[in-house]
Amino acid sequence: MIQTLKSKVRFENAEWTYLLSEIEMVHSLIRAEELRVFEELRDSVLEVSSRIRTNSRVLAELDVAISMAVLAARHQFSRPQFVTDRDDRHSIIGGRHPIVEAQLISANRQFVANDCTFNADSSQVLLLTGPNMGGKSTYLRQVALISILAQTGSFVPANEAQLHVVDAIYSRIGAHDNLALDQSTFMVEMSETADILRHATSRSLVILDEIGRGTSTRDGVSIAYATLKYLHDKVRCKALFATHYHELVPHAVPSLAGVQPLHTAIYEDGEGGFAFLHKVKPGICERSHGLYVAQIAGMPDEVLETARQFAIRRRSV
Repeated sequence: MIQTLKSKVRFENAEWTYLLSEIEMVHSLIRAEELRVFEELRDSVLEVSSRIRTNSRVLAELDVAISMAVLAARHQFSRPQFVTDRDDRHSIIGGRHPIVEAQLISANRQFVANDCTFNADSSQVLLLTGPNMGGKSTYLRQVALISILAQTGSFVPANEAQLHVVDAIYSRIGAHDNLALDQSTFMVEMSETADILRHATSRSLVILDEIGRGTSTRDGVSIAYATLKYLHDKVRCKALFATHYHELVPHAVPSLAGVQPLHTAIYEDGEGGFAFLHKVKPGICERSHGLYVAQIAGMPDEVLETARQFAIRRRSV
């Protein structure tokens, strides 16, 4: 015993002291050896670091290329062809949305492929109408995705694609506000649209979905028409313009030669039978069929009937 404290007694033994010093010496030797090995490894890695970075970049590119090839082989993607500026045709035959298609396949359902053709004379801007849930937004997105995939060097989800190289793809899809910046849904929509109109060029692809829906119908359709006209007359870019403002079509089509009306088709049997065909065809959809979608969503029958009667009264005014 070498020391007595208030709550404990300390002992010391010569053999224990010797063992402790030996253990500490071994720990020091281990730490020194670890440091030596680490520094040796570090120096050897630094000597070949440029080759490691090169190999890493090559392997990353190879990984992406293999992934694209596997995807193309599994899902029947085709090789796109890029056309020169002298050829004004920008065409997608049998285009598909790869993500939506994969989800439908997993549910044993079939994706409905659609064509999309731009040309400078009669279809510089495609004006798309159709019912709610008719497939308008999916169509817009798949056209953008096909262009993106093609310009990254990938095959594309289409039977055939002849595309121009675009300098940018601008899209305004969806609705949201920005409370942090004190911006309403309509303000966000207008800010994003204004940004597109400022920066798009004649070599751009512009995708616009439901411009003007965040305000009154009168103001909304006026803004939608003015935006459509600006893209057609000033920017002269390829544009897809989806809208529920059916009254926009008769104003735009006669006066804007490069606007082509399209619609997502439906099936009605005249006895209340109704089905979305998800097929994009030339022409106009006269109705949005929002009440049918509300019925599918489970709205109470009383609410639906009141809505029908109100719609009838509005049409008779």
